[in-house]
Amino acid sequence: MNKNNDEQDHFNVLRKLEVSPESTQRELAEELGFSLGKLNYCLKALREKGLVKIENFKKNPKKLNYFYVLTPKGISTKTRLTLNFMKRKMSEYEELKKELKRQAKKNEF
Repeated sequence: MNKNNDEQDHFNVLRKLEVSPESTQRELAEELGFSLGKLNYCLKALREKGLVKIENFKKNPKKLNYFYVLTPKGISTKTRLTLNFMKRKMSEYEELKKELKRQAKKNEF
């Protein structure tokens, strides 16, 4: 997989987990537009990097539900990824503004 795609996927998963740590994997996969396999791949990678802790509900009779907790390292990584995301979007915005100005000048003639 592409490193940028992995980073974007990890960023998206971290954002969702921070907001909804009690979501099921099916719910997360659906909200993110991921297959269940892709979500499992991302969660495993995030856990191996020490960014997410996965805990199961001990008292839950289903014993299938998990709670996803961002570690301090996960929070700082999410912050870094957020800043990178914002920088990319601002750069894209500036490029679009320039392109629109060029188009407007062309249309004046």
